Amino acid sequence: MSKDLGLNAIEMQYLRHSLALSTAQVAEIGKVSEADVIAWEAGEQPVHNAVQKRLLEIDEAIEMQVLNTCDGIEALFSKEPKRTLSFVVYPTQALYAQYNPEFLGTLPLAALYNTSAWRIKKECKLVLEVDVVLVPLDAEAYKAYRDKNGLKESRENRAKWAAAQ
Repeated sequence: MSKDLGLNAIEMQYLRHSLALSTAQVAEIGKVSEADVIAWEAGEQPVHNAVQKRLLEIDEAIEMQVLNTCDGIEALFSKEPKRTLSFVVYPTQALYAQYNPEFLGTLPLAALYNTSAWRIKKECKLVLEVDVVLVPLDAEAYKAYRDKNGLKESRENRAKWAAAQ
């Protein structure tokens, strides 16, 4: 028998809000109906443990990305007094999937990558005193930048493009 994770209706709703997900997106991730999600958040039905577990795993994956990224940023700026960075965010799931295949298993929706970016932005500002600007990826402008500068596809080159925007 599975262990009850113990999220009540309001905790479930706040977990969803902290991930910036709609009830439809939670239903999609949990492979349940949107009516089920609404009923869970209203306290009319108990939440399926599998859905609770999946949302908590996603939250944990995001927090690990935030921690790892902030550690890298802290090391990057250990000696620089002025600290600004640009982060690329993805306006569609297709662009997210194209440029971030390594994260597809942990973050099933582009919105969750953008949630990570927002949390990184806030953490960097509050803890590291680094200003992070979120820049939406314009695939055509990015491809033109790569062609013009003779660059290959990489996360570093996306960051350089974002800084130039």
